Amino acid sequence: MTAATALPAASSQDDSAADVFVRSLAQAGVRYFFANGGTDFPPIAEAFARAAREGAPSPVPMVIPHENLAVAMAHGSYMIDGQPQAVMVHVNVGTANTINAALDASRDQTPVLLFAGRSPYSEQGRHGTRTRYIHWAQEMFDQAGMIREAVKWDYELHLPEQAGDIVRRAMQVAMTSPRGPTYVTLPRDVLAESVGASLAAPTPLKAPAPPRPDPEDIDALAGWIRQARHPVIVTASAGRTLAGFEALSSFAERFGIPVAVFHPRFQNISAEHPLFAGYDPAPLLAEADLVIALDCDVPWVPAVQAPPPDCRVAHLGEDPVYARYPMRSFRTDLAVTGTADVLLQALAEAIDLRGGVDADLRQARTTANAARQQRLRAQWQQAAAQPEGAITPEWISACLHQAVGEDAIIVNEYPLRQPQCPQTQPNTYFGLSPAGGLGWGLGAALGAKLAAPDRLVVATLGDGAYIFANPTACHWVGQAHDLPVLTVIFNNALYGAVRNSTKAMYGQGHAAQDAHRMLAELSPSPRFEHAVQASGGLGLRVEHADDLPDALAQAVAAVRGGRQALVNVICEY
Repeated sequence: MTAATALPAASSQDDSAADVFVRSLAQAGVRYFFANGGTDFPPIAEAFARAAREGAPSPVPMVIPHENLAVAMAHGSYMIDGQPQAVMVHVNVGTANTINAALDASRDQTPVLLFAGRSPYSEQGRHGTRTRYIHWAQEMFDQAGMIREAVKWDYELHLPEQAGDIVRRAMQVAMTSPRGPTYVTLPRDVLAESVGASLAAPTPLKAPAPPRPDPEDIDALAGWIRQARHPVIVTASAGRTLAGFEALSSFAERFGIPVAVFHPRFQNISAEHPLFAGYDPAPLLAEADLVIALDCDVPWVPAVQAPPPDCRVAHLGEDPVYARYPMRSFRTDLAVTGTADVLLQALAEAIDLRGGVDADLRQARTTANAARQQRLRAQWQQAAAQPEGAITPEWISACLHQAVGEDAIIVNEYPLRQPQCPQTQPNTYFGLSPAGGLGWGLGAALGAKLAAPDRLVVATLGDGAYIFANPTACHWVGQAHDLPVLTVIFNNALYGAVRNSTKAMYGQGHAAQDAHRMLAELSPSPRFEHAVQASGGLGLRVEHADDLPDALAQAVAAVRGGRQALVNVICEY
């Protein structure tokens, strides 16, 4: 049964709100319950124990010893199979630790069912009442207020008989386009209450289908495409689904439109596709007469580049104007709502109805892109050469490409150089959310491994991102829950984003005297390879370029054999 149609099993008057809650999660299709508990959790623990004893449906409860990691795992699992998972954390302090990862999920349109305990309402006289010192200090006037901007909907369980309805409502909202996380607080004394005879029959709450594009807008854009001599598609997330990947691949080839991926978060098109135009749209934007920003929040950076004044610009996506971005003023001649596959299919049909695209023009654009590809590949191959001195990120990426193969799932938190690690298959590359909340990559990789246990999963991280990931918690999860992933650290002993931003603003300023390392320095770098060893994993350190291929091969073999591994690569970039 699907999340939209499933109904909980019949409840008895002996059931607590927690019993109904746990059973409703399972019936909604939630397979995993990522938990970081506290004194508010006893009714939940009892409900899971009862379900196990009685054989009642329930998600798999998993202890995850950091809240940021728990949300990242739910995010990573959803990336692979499209099914939201549940996270529950401890009251206000646990909620605070989720906000970083919740912002990542929000900006990445990723549904997560996030729950948090809440201090009991009652001070005495009820089962589940306050019995610990901390129950007074951890109560807030508005616990959800701290996370409200990162979620689509929040609520609090007020009555025990609502326990099933809040699960169904949370799932409905989370899965409504554009998707995103939800948040519910669960007071301990309410969770412990019996539902009694007041529990009504559950009602399905189906999420609506994604919005469909306006036919007139589709027809207008189809006309623009037929007229354009230098159109370009710029995308970040069209490959969020297999259907989107396939639709973009087919559309670009049929009509000869080059596709530039800019800060991609998914594998949007094969790196070997004849219309793939690289990772920098700037050269194409400079001569474009039509820009199609397809599932792309930032198609260019106005302070650095922009299309010509007479160029038409169309934004396409489930939320083409990114309404939750406070300021976003890219030129918008047309905004069309829909999923990537539906939009491109409708466009293709409208173009065909108008007589298609001129064959000579389509061939000219395809030929021009082939020449562009040839130049780019020559540059990328040159950059991938084995360095004589310090290891480069390009060399790491090229060696990784050779080591992991085409089927590996790569979860990248900044450092991977995609030109040197070209992926060709859908659902093989996932990048950090545009929110940029560090510490996501390793947790997301663990979640991806949970959803795809037979696949090789690789997390590519900067050293700063690895520190943010709470590596002790991550590697414990890898061992405790049998989730072997390969972690590759591009270790340059600094925060690259901080250094590069300072360098861009003050290239010849005072900060240049120290290579712009002010407030970016992470030396002395820890022996990260020792962290994974503490949880039974293989840890390797690489300081010389010629040692890297063998180290990666050894690490891949370990992971394929069921043991987590980490390669700490000392590099400069």
